[in-house]
Amino acid sequence: MYDSSVPFDNNQASLYVRMVKVKQKVSGCFRTFDGAEQFGRARAYISTARKNTVNIFKAIKDAFSGNPFIPSA
Repeated sequence: MYDSSVPFDNNQASLYVRMVKVKQKVSGCFRTFDGAEQFGRARAYISTARKNTVNIFKAIKDAFSGNPFIPSA
């Protein structure tokens, strides 16, 4: 309770679902299943880059140039 470095909750799944729900509220819905899949892939890529302390803009730029960020095992 007194350690501010500990997150309020550790439910990562709810954080991932929240972004999809916000996207649905803003646009009303995903028009196609493929569009929903692409949105999920993009969010997962950005989340993985963020967790590995990689600059997100650089990771996206590298992905489009054919050299995507791949986390080490």
